[in-house]
Amino acid sequence: MAKSASGPEKRPGFFSQIKSLFTFTREVYPWLPWAQIAILVAGILVGLIAGYLIPPFQVWTLVLWGISGLMLGVLGAMFLMTRLSTSAMYQKIDGMPGATGHVLSTSLGRNWQASDTPVGINPKTQDAVYRTVGRGGIVVVGEGSRGRLTRLVNDERSRAARVAHGVPVTVLYVGHGDDDVAIADLAKTIKKLPKAIDKPTMAAVIRRIESVSQSLSSLPIPKGIDPTKVRAQRPR
Repeated sequence: MAKSASGPEKRPGFFSQIKSLFTFTREVYPWLPWAQIAILVAGILVGLIAGYLIPPFQVWTLVLWGISGLMLGVLGAMFLMTRLSTSAMYQKIDGMPGATGHVLSTSLGRNWQASDTPVGINPKTQDAVYRTVGRGGIVVVGEGSRGRLTRLVNDERSRAARVAHGVPVTVLYVGHGDDDVAIADLAKTIKKLPKAIDKPTMAAVIRRIESVSQSLSSLPIPKGIDPTKVRAQRPR
């Protein structure tokens, strides 16, 4: 009997994820291995020094302190790689169509709701507008050229203000201009918005916006960046 092809997909193992994350991060930061080795050595030295200075001094306690220092170094090296992998991911997706949708749908947390699919798009230029709703109100984010985004952003801002009267609407543009927000700072900027509505109001606003939003499935809308193509899986 032939095996079923619809079985559950096998997830990569822990060490496989570590290797993928290391390889991905090293592509952007070639000095990562040397920094991790330095952290490991520093951790061992700290452990040995502590074992030598803290009485009573014995060989076996010195060994235990050295092992403790090694474990501390491993944690430090892992922490460094994790932090750098996030920065590397932002560098790789910066300027790519759909990067905004990926960040909005994965990095805002529970107080915000967003989709990786834009609510408005210019099919010719791929300039797109995204929307997220949260405790800070409604945020409209433009991705692309400001000049070409003016109409799309104004249309979405007017629609949001019409269906959610009294709820603040914030407009942001992703880019590197004077008033733009870098893709790496987008989630952080949105999360810093002051709370303007409570959770019941937020849920009501989401329902109203979804009820009047027109389906854009017939347009060539990018579905956002596939994170597996721009970053390695993080170990769990």
